[in-house]
Order: sequence, then structure tokens, then C-alpha cells
Amino acid sequence: MKQRFVILLLLSLLVGQTRAQQEQPLTRILFIFDASNSMNGIWENKPKIDVATRLLSSALDSLQHAENLELALRVYGHEKYFQKGQDCDDTKLLVPFGPGNGYKIRRELRDLKPKGTTPIAATLEKAADDFPASCPRSECRNIIILITDGKEECNGDPCAVSLALQRRGIILKPFVIGIGLDVEFRESFECMGSFYDASDEGKFKDVLRIVISQALNNTTAQVNLLDYSGNPTETNINMTFYDQQSNKVLHNYVHTMNQKGHPDTLFLDPSQTYRIVAHTIPSRETDSVVITPGQHTFIGIPTPQGDLEFKMPGAIPGRSNLQVIVRKQGDMQTLNVQSFNEKTKYIVGKYDLEILTLPRTYIRDVEISQSHTTTIEIPNSGVATFSKSGYGYGSVYHRKGNELILVANLTENKERESLNLQPGNYLAVFRPKLARESIFTVQQDFKVTSGSSVAVKLN
Repeated sequence: MKQRFVILLLLSLLVGQTRAQQEQPLTRILFIFDASNSMNGIWENKPKIDVATRLLSSALDSLQHAENLELALRVYGHEKYFQKGQDCDDTKLLVPFGPGNGYKIRRELRDLKPKGTTPIAATLEKAADDFPASCPRSECRNIIILITDGKEECNGDPCAVSLALQRRGIILKPFVIGIGLDVEFRESFECMGSFYDASDEGKFKDVLRIVISQALNNTTAQVNLLDYSGNPTETNINMTFYDQQSNKVLHNYVHTMNQKGHPDTLFLDPSQTYRIVAHTIPSRETDSVVITPGQHTFIGIPTPQGDLEFKMPGAIPGRSNLQVIVRKQGDMQTLNVQSFNEKTKYIVGKYDLEILTLPRTYIRDVEISQSHTTTIEIPNSGVATFSKSGYGYGSVYHRKGNELILVANLTENKERESLNLQPGNYLAVFRPKLARESIFTVQQDFKVTSGSSVAVKLN
């Protein structure tokens, strides 16, 4: 028996590992490389193009055997000499996506000769078609790494193009590596994506390593659901992680505490910018969440909660299906429909309640406090049974002083029916269907008491 248990355990672990590998998304990195005329410039006693191609080729060597990874290369400014006229269509996919094709990219990089202009916006637009549609976006991480030494020269708007591609879910936020850029150019790239300034050869090497690591690896984070005092004590709440730009759902996690009583650790993609919704009542969210690569990131969402429950003394447990509409104070939008004898959590604050009794019971300004249960009790209903002289038209009214308030209409094609009514004074009005004159209308006063029944004859 023990040996069989061990075998089953090993099989389950193998299945779990296989599923984890299947669930790991395919990462597709498109390198966009600047081969414009400015890359002939000298940078630390060497042409920029020589430094950039050598270091990128070295980085590609380390990716040759990486799993779930495909690479591609698009280049701009490499075909037409700038002196012969600016060509803003000078952009081309030299190496399409494929596994283990780093050597193809290295070969193309080796043969590049900087010549032309810098059409960054047009290049990004065409890059959208470089990612094969055969891989569903939910199963792929489409990433662009742009390496450039100059700004847009063709009157395009790289920031607008990048944002549009992110919102359409085609790419994640791009990485932009600037090679010896002037300070005045940096802002034009920071709006495109995550910008890294390589001020010298050593910095370029480090930045390239960091960017590729971010593109490939997740980092750790924890969500602190904060109570009224700002402590991370709230838990067991479903959280949805959205991509901020495309609004695509990335993850759903039910928040939990680990064995040490701390919020559980999550592994998140640092190349994403997140919008996180905590599905409390009402919901709470935080926007523009950025995960710091290589560091444990803390994400705080204020979610102070208390409980609300409804009771009806004397009611038979399990036989009451009475429900309550819960709204924020002064707001007619329904937040929740809660049943009696259930306890539900709400964000700390004031609420308006509509209890679906006959007649309706309204309770205003009910306060929910941190970690406290607010209990609302209403009296048990009574039963009024109506006996009619045949089919006909009738209604039941609640007497409030001199006012008659409609509670319910009686069923036209029933000679006998019952209603559950809250304690109080009532009037029933009825006219037989066959009676063609109003003087045949019958009215009957009656009183309902909690937990009792009353017969109302409408003859």
C-alpha cells in the first residue's frame, strides 16, 4: 500500500510539472534595431553599430537554448542612403519568428551597414504584423525591444502607435534602449514604453541583460488588502489582474494568507502595467501598478470590511427565501441582493436597505464597521388567506394613518390565495368579475400579527 502511494504521488507530481510547462506562455521577442546613418557615429572610440551588434550578438548566444522562446529581427534605416533622399519606408523584417534562430539574427546583424533615416513610428506599425496570429494572444507574450540612438525623423508619433498596439493587446509595453541619446530626446521614448539609457558600452551591456531578463522572467509581489487601520489583515477576496492598456484579464487569484500569516507571494510579469480589482462589495481597485524587476513588490489596496446579516425571530430556519436589496447610502444602484440568515461582507461605510417584504421595509443609513457584524432584525410575517366569491379583481392596502398604500394585487383567476404580510392593519378590496357595477365592490379590514394567520372573507 505504501509503495502504491509513493508511485501515485510521483505520477501526480509529473502530471503537475507537465501541466505547468503546458501553461507557460510562449514568449516572442522582436528586436527592432536602428541601422540609420547616425549609428555610424563614434561612441567611446568605436562606431555605435559595432558596439551594438557585438553586444546584442553576445546576448543572443545565451538565449539559443531557452524554452518557450521565439526571436525575430526587424531593422530600419539600412537599405537607402540618407544622402540620396529620406526614405520613411526603410524598414524590414529580416528574420521572422522561430525557435532557436539566434544565429540567423547574428548573421544579419554582422552584415548591417547604417545608411538611412529613422522611421520609428512606421516601423512599430509594421511590427504589429510580425507576430504570427497562429498563436492566440492569451497564450503568447509579444515583446518588442527597440535599440536606437536617435529620435523619430519621419513626422510619426511612436508614442501613439505604441499605445494603440498595447490597447489592442498586440504587444506588451515595449522596452526601449537608448544608445548615447541626448537628454532632450529621452522624453520622446519614455512615453513609448520602459526606457533605459545606455550612456556607455558597459551600461549598454548591463541594460541589455536586464531588459532580456525582464522579458523572460517573472518577479515576486504580494497584494496587501488593508483594513481600516491600514494593516494587511483582509483576505479570501477574489482579485482580477488586468492589462492596463488592453484591459485584457491576465490573472484571477483568491487572496490568501500563507502559513506565517502574511499575504501569499505571487509571481507576476514585470513587463506589464496592471490594473487590479479586489471584488469586495463594492469593489476596490488600484491602477497603474508597476512591478519592480528583481525586487519583491508590495501592492496595497484599502479593503476594510465588516459583516451584515438579517434575522427574522420566530421564522422557521431554511424556509424563508426573503431577500434584501443593498445599496450605497443615497445611491439607487443595486450593490447586492442578500438572503436572510446569511452573513455577507461589505466595505466599511453606510448603506440603504430595501427588504422585499409585503409591504416593503426600508432601512436607511445602516453603518458597517471594521470587523464587526451588523445585525438587522425584522418581525416575523403573518399569513392572510383570502376567500373570494368567484374570480375577480382585488387589491390589498396597508393602512398608515389616513393613507392607503398599495401592497399587492390579488390574482384574478383564483378564488382562494394567501399572502405573507408584515404585522399591521390592512384593507382588502374586491369586485367579482361577473359583477358589472361598482356597487358590488367588497372591502374588508383585517389585522396581521407576527407568526399568526388570519382569514379574510371577500363575499
